[in-house]
Amino acid sequence: MDTQKSAERTARDTGASSTLADEALLARLGYKQEFKRDFSRLELFGLSFTIVGVVQSIAAVLLFSIPYGGLVGMVWGWFTCCCFLVVVGSAAPTAGGLYYWTFTFSSPRYRKILSWLIGYVNTAAYIAGMASVDWGVATQVMAAANIGSDSAFVATTAQTYGVYCALLVMHAITASMATKVIARLQHFYVFLNIALFLVVIIALPVATPQKLHNSTAFAFGHFENTSGWPNGYAFILSFLAPAWTVAGFDTSVHISEEARNAPRAVPFAIMSATILSSVLGWIVNIVLAFYIGDDLDSVIGNPIGQPMATIFFNSVGKKGTLAIWAFMIITLWMTGMDYLTAGSRQLFAFSRDQALPMSGWLYNIHPRTKTPVHAVVFLAAMSLLLGLLALAGPLAISAVFTMSIVCQYIGFTTPIIARWAGGKQFVPGPFNLGLMSGPVSFVASAYMIFMILVFMFPAIPGPTSHSMNYTAVVVGGTIILSLGYYFFPKYGGRYWFTGPLETVEHRGRGSDNLLNDEYEKQISSSH
Repeated sequence: MDTQKSAERTARDTGASSTLADEALLARLGYKQEFKRDFSRLELFGLSFTIVGVVQSIAAVLLFSIPYGGLVGMVWGWFTCCCFLVVVGSAAPTAGGLYYWTFTFSSPRYRKILSWLIGYVNTAAYIAGMASVDWGVATQVMAAANIGSDSAFVATTAQTYGVYCALLVMHAITASMATKVIARLQHFYVFLNIALFLVVIIALPVATPQKLHNSTAFAFGHFENTSGWPNGYAFILSFLAPAWTVAGFDTSVHISEEARNAPRAVPFAIMSATILSSVLGWIVNIVLAFYIGDDLDSVIGNPIGQPMATIFFNSVGKKGTLAIWAFMIITLWMTGMDYLTAGSRQLFAFSRDQALPMSGWLYNIHPRTKTPVHAVVFLAAMSLLLGLLALAGPLAISAVFTMSIVCQYIGFTTPIIARWAGGKQFVPGPFNLGLMSGPVSFVASAYMIFMILVFMFPAIPGPTSHSMNYTAVVVGGTIILSLGYYFFPKYGGRYWFTGPLETVEHRGRGSDNLLNDEYEKQISSSH
């Protein structure tokens, strides 16, 4: 008994020490502790991994990879893009994330306006990301209804939007739950995601009729371009699927103020979720390529409206597809919940620094759940409005998917470049790349800048008002409006925005310094 009590006491002391170190680091960055640190390293990984949501996310965007190279686009487009995605990563233990780093690394002359701009772009990325996830869930629900009715029911855009709105309301409620509840749910989410992956890679080889089996040469080498673009460029456009799926690198960063041992837990969550999701996603695409059949046009044009659902229907029949698809919907719904959770923390942090309209209302922690409920509601409401783009046509809603990537990449690239060009001294943390930091930064930045340009182009050549890529309009509008607000005469942000605001007071040899001592001990022991 004494040994057990001693072990429990040691665990409590270790946890308390870790919490003190986290609070000390947060205090050094200028912020007081306002969230409860209920996320363990595994749970933070679970959130990042669930947001990627390999199988269900591939299902949501498979329509954007098959036309741009067929099976080569699916398999080798995924592989090529993920090689670049693995090098795109960064970490710092504050919920502010990208705009905070931009302010920290940029030169004093430009850091306020750049921090302001990246804060708004990152906020727009989460609004678009939330909209794209829930639109994916809504279309999957309608695909299930189509299968269940033997194709008698074909959803209209208005009906799909109605389901989309209901999903956003449900997500706003669940993402407002207590931090401890959200953290513990990640164990179940990871289990369900892995189970769905195993079901897909086992069920398709076992149940698919022989006539739909593809040879190795066909699965890995069949190139089919129906986009109208030149083959090389079409292959690059197939990157949209992996870029949208393996994204949200900064989501765990925005939860870092709720994580224990954040300086190590955050980069661990980013890198492990990115690498694991890339590998599992590639395996899923390879399995699909072997059992999709050789008539890709019929898979894309099937009345079900979802290529992945069509593949399942051809392989396991109606009942088997509905069973698998139910879990597909549930897991993608979980992705939306975690995405809204992370995005609300970005809104909270930006409002904490008084940069957003209604910052006084958005900068709020619910006294019982200890979560930013106002930020959750605001983000869901903005996503609901952005979803109205769907009423302009199917290509218009695809701009929501590309917008989420473009805004993320603008937000990721800016602090990386500022870290090298801003002229500020960079002090590595306990997790760093050492001599590889420079090459990795260059490759990541070059890739993201290139893809920003690519995703601005229309989906098909010769666009009309109905087929144009609205990404440039929406992203450009976000940048113009944010800069207009910044430079607005007398009331604009340039007159009062000073960058990240300190919310903690440094009081000589008081509690903050004691916290700093704990932080120094943790950093020293990590080297």
